[in-house]
Amino acid sequence: MNWLPLYFKPQGQSVLVFGSGDVATRKVRFLQRTGFPITVISIDETAKDRFTEFESVDVIHSTGLDSLSSQLFENVIFAVAASEDHSADVFFAQQARQAGIPVHVAHSIDDSDFLLPAVIDRGPISVAVSSAGQHPTLTRLVRNRIESVLPARLEALAELALRYKDKVREKLSTINARRAFWERQLEGRVADLVYSGRDEDAERLLLESLDSITSSTHGVGEVYLVGAGPGDPDLLSFKALRLIRQADVVLFDRLVSPQILNLVRQDADMIDVGKRRSHHTMQQESINELLAKLAKQGKRVLRLKGGDPFIFGRGGEEIETLSEHGVPFQVVPGITAAAGCASYSGIPLTHRDHAQSVRFVTGHLKNNSSELDWPSLVAEQQTLVFYMGLVALPQIAEGLVNQGMSQDMPVAVISRGTLPDQRVLISSLSRVAADVTAAELKAPTIIIIGTVVNLHEKLGWQS
Repeated sequence: MNWLPLYFKPQGQSVLVFGSGDVATRKVRFLQRTGFPITVISIDETAKDRFTEFESVDVIHSTGLDSLSSQLFENVIFAVAASEDHSADVFFAQQARQAGIPVHVAHSIDDSDFLLPAVIDRGPISVAVSSAGQHPTLTRLVRNRIESVLPARLEALAELALRYKDKVREKLSTINARRAFWERQLEGRVADLVYSGRDEDAERLLLESLDSITSSTHGVGEVYLVGAGPGDPDLLSFKALRLIRQADVVLFDRLVSPQILNLVRQDADMIDVGKRRSHHTMQQESINELLAKLAKQGKRVLRLKGGDPFIFGRGGEEIETLSEHGVPFQVVPGITAAAGCASYSGIPLTHRDHAQSVRFVTGHLKNNSSELDWPSLVAEQQTLVFYMGLVALPQIAEGLVNQGMSQDMPVAVISRGTLPDQRVLISSLSRVAADVTAAELKAPTIIIIGTVVNLHEKLGWQS
């Protein structure tokens, strides 16, 4: 982030705009929405005629740049140079800076102290979008995308919430309790009523909800068991993203990508409970108990797992403990690593000409290969996907070949699937262990075995 976004409140100070052409007019039109008094300075005698559409905009005619008075910069919060004459704008900016006033120079990032962003305005809710002046078209597209998902009557909902903010604070003494209350109202029936124009019904329902709570309400929190998918944050579900943003404390695994962890609320507590081979930050039983303990403190606890929590994620064990403690929980599925990595590698896990079934197998072996049912893994028209199998890959390949699988069976080893640095190694059972060592592939990886791997060269859309 090269520019710090800030919001300024009008407190009697004014804004100076230098110029009188189309650019200056657009700047004035934008700034007038903020409530700041605006003074336009122009060396064009006809400038007053250009700004008659604006109320409360003073226009001052200057005979030349050298005649600018230092008094013009008194009680000014910032200035905008938009005369479309670059040398004149730079001179004006220098004069403003000498008076201690920051300046935005239109179409010149290098000469500017700040930028004017694209703004989505919903009353007290506003969103500023900027590309640091580098790409206005991209800024506009992002603004349009955000605009399209914000309800038109969001302003009405915000005003309703503001009217009852103090009353909720009186009823609920803790910030976690207040957050939980407002999220129920602002994402539930109250919001639906406002968005449909039924403001009176919405206010009545909000009051009923407020009357039903007491100042002593603390209650048990809740645990969100959320699948973070294989890494790409664009693969998160809407519900997963919503719960990620509202959690008070987050317990995350090592397989959760940094891009997804960056989506967590900045003031949430982050606890790394990741497990690596022969190294556990926290034992599974301790994780289970910690989830229950934190929820009983009234916190909203996010258990964030790579892939899907119910596929080799031990999610079932965690919610068993929560159920025993009487702790409410939600489970949000994620795109499992097999599906995500295969899709991003152009390898369909099933295909009419290659495989009518797919089997997910953990490659995290104990006692070498003794615990796998090797004969059942060798079947016609079947795709095998091994999770956590990088270390045991030599044993996996040997075990399958010993049960009759062809040494030439295609194998794909996908490292850091769906992320920008994804790597896909295509080999065969007889060579894969050596090829992985030579390529220095690192975990996390997914191993896909079957003739569907042959489709990678043709269907690998990420290549």
